[in-house]
Amino acid sequence: MASTPTSEKTVTVTVNGTTYEREVPARRLLVHFLRDDLDLTGTHVGCDTGSCGACTVHLDGVAVKSCAVLAVQADGATVTTVEGLADDELTPLQQAFSDHHALQCGYCTPGMLMSASALLAENPSPTEEEVKVGLQGNICRCTGYWNIVEAVVAAGKGSA
Repeated sequence: MASTPTSEKTVTVTVNGTTYEREVPARRLLVHFLRDDLDLTGTHVGCDTGSCGACTVHLDGVAVKSCAVLAVQADGATVTTVEGLADDELTPLQQAFSDHHALQCGYCTPGMLMSASALLAENPSPTEEEVKVGLQGNICRCTGYWNIVEAVVAAGKGSA
């Protein structure tokens, strides 16, 4: 009798500088692995369909929607969540979000910060239009986006 493949897979992933090895269901989404298995709840679950961007993290330096990535796809990778952006002090981007009132309810903020930090890593001084394009996969229902765009531009200019 042939053996049935296990639905659990071993995943080794470095998250915010710490390496974890876990057995995970083969279909577990990265967002649920981060939140439920590693207790990193800064990554938010908004839509679970890849539409809102609340779950954005960096996977090997690239901004991805973690509700659209399986945890097993992150095996051997480096993941940065919003908890990994700063140590003891706010980053210039985080400070700009505070200074420019670029958050209200805060639900979209982790995803916005992760998308914006990826944008700033590629383009340290983006224009307003470039910020709008860079954040187009993130939805905010509270701020109307103006303050968010203003904060990212300011962080890019170093004038946060």
